[in-house]
Amino acid sequence: MKNFILATAAVALTSTMALADAHSVVRMGTEGAYAPWNFINDAGEVDGFERELGDELCARAELTCEWVTNEWDSIIPNLTSGNYDTIIAGMSITAERAELIDFTQPYTPADPSSYLVLDAGLDVESAIVAAQTGTIQASFIADQGWTVVEFATLEETIAAVRNGEADAVLADKSVLVAALKGQSDLVILAREEAIGGGVGMGLRQSDTELRDTFDAAIQSMKDDGSLNTLIEKWEVASKF
Repeated sequence: MKNFILATAAVALTSTMALADAHSVVRMGTEGAYAPWNFINDAGEVDGFERELGDELCARAELTCEWVTNEWDSIIPNLTSGNYDTIIAGMSITAERAELIDFTQPYTPADPSSYLVLDAGLDVESAIVAAQTGTIQASFIADQGWTVVEFATLEETIAAVRNGEADAVLADKSVLVAALKGQSDLVILAREEAIGGGVGMGLRQSDTELRDTFDAAIQSMKDDGSLNTLIEKWEVASKF
């Protein structure tokens, strides 16, 4: 059995090395506007949980990462058209998205969705709720038959609550917690929604070898505990 395992590992390593030759540079597409998952730091560089994660995954796969930012509402079309090779942008794995692109295994469990409001007594079911366009939260609100207003960025959804265009924002809890830092006028409601599956890397459906390579790198980080350490450091979700 041990010899079989070693032989299998050798084959996997050979496959990874061959892939590295074919994909020595991998363009990692992200939004850069979804702290703490991904954001642009003071030096003008992509930063956050997914920057650190992506760099580590590329290192383990012996690939070179190049980071590309793209607006969220066109992030899938620009992957499929070849503007970058992966999406690593806090994207929940859903059946609808899986019809268009492929996904790795999840690198975080699902983050609960929370409501950010000015009024702690708000009844969200009769309110106007803002969400970022193309998110699982926007779909959830519409599916409930509630009133939803969509905006291109998370920042715009929060501004809509402050200026009275909306009564609440529904978004990933970790993102809203980060947005609250230094703020005193907004609060997060106790009510949470369980929406979507875990968060994974998106790839073109034709890039099966690249998907398998990143799958193996994610699994290695799960196995040695380093993925949970990174999740805990950035406070993006619960640990595996």
